[in-house]
Amino acid sequence: MYPTPDKIVAAGEPAPDVELKASPTQTVRISGLHGRPVVLAFYPADFSPVCTDQLSLYQTAAPAFAKYDAQVLGISTDGVWCHQAFAQQRGLKFPLLADAWPHGAAAQAYGVLDTDDGLAARALFVLDHQGVVAWSYLSPSGVNPGADGILAALDAMTAKAVP
Repeated sequence: MYPTPDKIVAAGEPAPDVELKASPTQTVRISGLHGRPVVLAFYPADFSPVCTDQLSLYQTAAPAFAKYDAQVLGISTDGVWCHQAFAQQRGLKFPLLADAWPHGAAAQAYGVLDTDDGLAARALFVLDHQGVVAWSYLSPSGVNPGADGILAALDAMTAKAVP
């Protein structure tokens, strides 16, 4: 069953602290990124048309994200080798994290596991410096959510931090 917006981790809630593989020998723990904004982009699958467009857009938008010192992380249930091939083919410089084992555990923790097919739903989370969700969005499956919502959330966090 595809998740519903009322079931995903919402703004104001602490981000679930998950640890995922970024490569065969390297892991990333969400709490290890506290101190800077973090963008979590859950997506169904490497090499799928909408996911390819979405993640390529985030690579193109990297300079805009860098203005906020935001770390972008792509997360799907694909394995690290698939991620490496996808990143290389598409020129992606931000980490793609494998939610492969236990299968979909991070997607489930964030409320975005599509239980019909075992894939992550297309969802975005912006975490603040303390690891609290500042903004979350569940996109329809076949729709690229773009970057506007992410940038608006980062703007709002910046405006809030300035006295």
